[in-house]
Amino acid sequence: MSTETGTTYTVDTEPTARSIEEVDLHETDPRPVLKFVVAFLIGGVFFLLPVPYQGEVTVPFDIVVSTVTETFPDAVGVYSLAIIVAGGVLTTAAMLNDGEAAGYDLSYFETSTVFWALRVAGLVLAPVMFFKLGPGWLHTPGTGGLMWGTLVYSVGVIIPIGAIFITIFVELGGLEFVGTLARPVMKPLFRVPGRAALDSLASWVGSYSVGLYVTRNVFEAGGYHKRDVFTIATCFSTVSIGFVGVVAATLEMLPKFPLIFGAYFLCVVVTGVILVRLPPISTTPDEYIAEPDPEVAFSGGVTDYVRLAVSEAVGKAKEGETFAQAAKRGFVDGLKLTSLILGTILAVGLAATLLSANTPVFDILGRPLTPIIAALGIPNAETVAPATIVGITEMYVPVLLVTETATKAKFFIAVLSVSQLIFFSSVGPMIMDMFSDVPVRFRDLVALFVMRTIILVPLIAGITHAVAALGLL
Repeated sequence: MSTETGTTYTVDTEPTARSIEEVDLHETDPRPVLKFVVAFLIGGVFFLLPVPYQGEVTVPFDIVVSTVTETFPDAVGVYSLAIIVAGGVLTTAAMLNDGEAAGYDLSYFETSTVFWALRVAGLVLAPVMFFKLGPGWLHTPGTGGLMWGTLVYSVGVIIPIGAIFITIFVELGGLEFVGTLARPVMKPLFRVPGRAALDSLASWVGSYSVGLYVTRNVFEAGGYHKRDVFTIATCFSTVSIGFVGVVAATLEMLPKFPLIFGAYFLCVVVTGVILVRLPPISTTPDEYIAEPDPEVAFSGGVTDYVRLAVSEAVGKAKEGETFAQAAKRGFVDGLKLTSLILGTILAVGLAATLLSANTPVFDILGRPLTPIIAALGIPNAETVAPATIVGITEMYVPVLLVTETATKAKFFIAVLSVSQLIFFSSVGPMIMDMFSDVPVRFRDLVALFVMRTIILVPLIAGITHAVAALGLL
């Protein structure tokens, strides 16, 4: 049973788990089965199929995004400028006219005063970055060049393209199938529904942007409550497999990619298991913003879970949209979401990278960590220590700081930088803007970054020494 409190809902009692014999399974009619299978294959191939490309192994999604951003950089720049300006203008119109303007419903663009200011700041900054106006230090490769030419371009393209394929996958049964099979792992370990595995998978193979898009859609449909969202957004908005490869290549450790990725995966699991049981995540209310649609409580063996997963997927495919409808809606939703967050990412990310590049703030903050890093046996402690802190600005900056250090130091920072997850050049403002109704506060994200770092530093130091002792470094 659920109750409504204002605009939120709660589930009063947990339903009793049912066996496979007690569940009404959907009939496996050929047409919905075919829809599910085709949609599953489309999503699986696009996001998961390893293919060789330019001397590396990647996935079609990465190839499409890279091709668009590298082949048409001028067009992507114009598009990024236009969509940031549109987001700032539409938000301003919505805020000044109570969600309406010229007869159009603009309530989607309403937000808090802080994020209205950030979107307007993005509107002002976008022409400056596009036309390279102002002082040269604003456009260096580690600050404005990184933010505009890399992060803004990538996120701007990733979200609408990823939204097309992830919507097809989700709307035609993929979410139900993956979620049902993942329940025995996700619920006991991370206290989230099994369907959260899809959000995480979308981040691992695609981008945290796509993972957050999935989370937002399921949240709005009543599939997650606020604590679920907080958990998923801060513990599973992971760096993609492809970017881990970029980190390894930057540090000239590409042959060690399997070790780096394996350590990264372990770190995400360990920190997730711990942090979901601590504030601020554990104290977030289990309120829904839509009529709750929790997963069916179920118990059974592997075969039973597979039967239920197929049944749930086929039922969703039978009720779902056509492929064209899902693709169109996904693309439009992706564009709308991009217009909301891209200006915020530019404003916050540029400030964070400029602070990192032009002030001694992170060197000062990192000094107390130097003896700790040294005591843990990590070489080049005076360089590694600030790199453990500066990751809160942008995940790639710590990697650039340790390119000339010892192998152990490189491995330590390679794993740490991608495992900290929360950084304010992109994912931080995205989470706060997309989930203001949770709400996720700035101080919570800073606290979680610190907590993750406290857990990760000794954990990764231990992994580093273990790998080195085995002769693998």
